[in-house]
Amino acid sequence: MMTDQIVVISVIYGGYVVEETRTPEYRVERDSIGKKDIPGDVYYGVQSLRAAENFHITGLAMHPEIINSLAYIKKAAAITNCEVGLLEKPITTAIVQACDEIIAGKFHEDFIVDPIQGGAGTSLNMNANEVIANRAIELLGGEKGDYSIVNPNDHVNYGQSTNDVIPTAGKMTSLRLLKNLKKELLRLHKALCEKAEEFDHVIKMGRTQMQDAVPIRLGQEFKAYSVAIMRDIHRMDKAMDEMRTLNMGGTAVGTGINADEGYLQHVVPNLNDVSDMEFVQAFDLIDATQNLDSFVAVSGSIKACAVTLSKIANDLRLMSSGPRAGFHEINLPAKQNGSSIMPGKVNPVIPEVVNQVAFNIIGNDMTITMAAEAGQLELNAFEPIIFYCMFQSIDTLAYAVHTFVDNCVSGITANETRCRYLVENSVGIITAICPHVGYQKAADIAKKALKTGESVRTLILEEKLLDEAQLDHILDPVNMTEPGISGKKLLFKSK
Repeated sequence: MMTDQIVVISVIYGGYVVEETRTPEYRVERDSIGKKDIPGDVYYGVQSLRAAENFHITGLAMHPEIINSLAYIKKAAAITNCEVGLLEKPITTAIVQACDEIIAGKFHEDFIVDPIQGGAGTSLNMNANEVIANRAIELLGGEKGDYSIVNPNDHVNYGQSTNDVIPTAGKMTSLRLLKNLKKELLRLHKALCEKAEEFDHVIKMGRTQMQDAVPIRLGQEFKAYSVAIMRDIHRMDKAMDEMRTLNMGGTAVGTGINADEGYLQHVVPNLNDVSDMEFVQAFDLIDATQNLDSFVAVSGSIKACAVTLSKIANDLRLMSSGPRAGFHEINLPAKQNGSSIMPGKVNPVIPEVVNQVAFNIIGNDMTITMAAEAGQLELNAFEPIIFYCMFQSIDTLAYAVHTFVDNCVSGITANETRCRYLVENSVGIITAICPHVGYQKAADIAKKALKTGESVRTLILEEKLLDEAQLDHILDPVNMTEPGISGKKLLFKSK
């Protein structure tokens, strides 16, 4: 059917709408709902277009990595079906080439379905089937929409179901995104270790419950941050292993209906070959089709990491507060003006964005948890929202860590004099003196210091409890911040 109407396709990239004017030619496609006009030069088909009309939810494009994951899956399935004699070689070759082109970045604009959709991901699966089929038809010399040459269901989707394809694509995508996140976290770990070494000699006041506690070295604090980040990396590695178990071959409910036995045995090894990744087939395909707890585990590890990062960001904001009326123990790199009304104000914008990303990830984790819980019987229909939240959490955390390293952590400097001043004028150092003068006397000195405003050191010297040499030994930064040193009584007798 021909029309003079100009077709304007809205393609959304990262939230920005780019309008593409295409040929006014249309083709007619049919599905179980009926006939529908499809723009003649697009690669998607009737089921994709219906889904795009039904599910305009986020206004965002499908994540490019899940598009690529679907292409890898369809490529592996076609190769496997050909190997077991169920798919003709010319059709297989065309499907494989179409998949390779998608993996190379072509035709992504024809994946038009919204990331959040009803139907357990059937719309996304069919979007992939239609795009691959129409490109394969072209490669074989036919015209788009002539599904007698290559059929989206009978050829591209052969031996598969949305119910094994979509969770497999979600796991593949998660692993690829997590690989990038891990790279950024390792950069952060390295940056924190470097700061720990740089600040190892800087003595400062430790605080518990926002009150002066006992001295600590700034380097020790940064070392603790690095340890926590490495623990998050290890936790994430363990959770990532759960993403390597697939239900491919289980088809609709895990029983493998419509899947050839040879296909069932070889589809996962072939997927490993084409994707250069390592997967195993679930020993119980029904369980792997019903349950999405592996995504909950991964989301939990991402949330835990986000919590760690947010706590570190909180600490940096506190330690850099001021600069005149706050702690002012460290300086964060000045990245931009902090106020439209207060001249010279500079805010801790990088830690603040890390906090906000963490808040969002915590909310995403709750959504993933509830979606996984809401599965019924043989299938969970809520994979689309799980993937939407999961991919967003991984991506935003990776971006946040990247800017955290480059625009904050690497440029932090210490205000050593200020840190030393706060230690020497704090009542908290009385804890180090306690073993040498006794708890009750130490408590009396602390109370007097708080009441009079005099330093603990001055009061001890006035009462001749210890002399200068003894105090210098006790209040040495290393002695106060290493176990087994400050607690030892002095060999010389106290006065």
